[in-house]
Amino acid sequence: MKVVILAGGKGTRIFEESRFKPKPLIKIGNKPIIWHIIKIYKYYGFNDFLICGGYKYSSLKKFFQKSKDLKNIKVINTGLNSSTGGRLLRLKKYLKDEQNFFFTYGDGLSDINLNKLLKFHKKNNKICTLTAVKPTSQFGLLKLDKKNYVKSFIEKPKMDYINGGVFVITSKIFKYIKNDNTNFEKDVLTKLAKIKQLSAYKNNKFWKCMDSIKDKNDFNKLFKNNKAPWKKW
Repeated sequence: MKVVILAGGKGTRIFEESRFKPKPLIKIGNKPIIWHIIKIYKYYGFNDFLICGGYKYSSLKKFFQKSKDLKNIKVINTGLNSSTGGRLLRLKKYLKDEQNFFFTYGDGLSDINLNKLLKFHKKNNKICTLTAVKPTSQFGLLKLDKKNYVKSFIEKPKMDYINGGVFVITSKIFKYIKNDNTNFEKDVLTKLAKIKQLSAYKNNKFWKCMDSIKDKNDFNKLFKNNKAPWKKW
């Protein structure tokens, strides 16, 4: 079963780092975040990878060419300015015969059990299953009464469910992707939700994406202190 990893965006929200390298090559410990993502999939027995390159594609390809512990990985240039759906569309020829495949953003880590996610997807028999996660808010939550007095204050509560960026998809997905400009979230997932072909697998444990230098530092702190929930290997 193939695993597709999105790794072509410009990473503008963490440009302090991404101006020098693709966002998925930003390091946690002494390895890029995409290395950690691949190791998670390999732990669960999935070993066939397609990487959607784009921004600084040559740096991404060079990393995998030099890697000694990561094999069976194909890096494809999916265009500098392609949107998320467009990048997936460019891989259609590699995926058209796949009954199911994983599709993952290359900037996030979680402790999701991928085998349970796949089982859930097959049971529900939808075109796409996403992971629903509850990130921790960066801010405290206030509850006010009618006179604007503070009734309670909750320090950094869990937010509502959001898209966790880990999907299981059938090849029928390509029917809903028109071209390079198709946005996977706004165009494809919205359409699938309307026709009841999108299911959600809840993961209420660890999930975090790398959107800022603070996120990078948080990841590294967890990894350095041997408290990284995603580290299964």
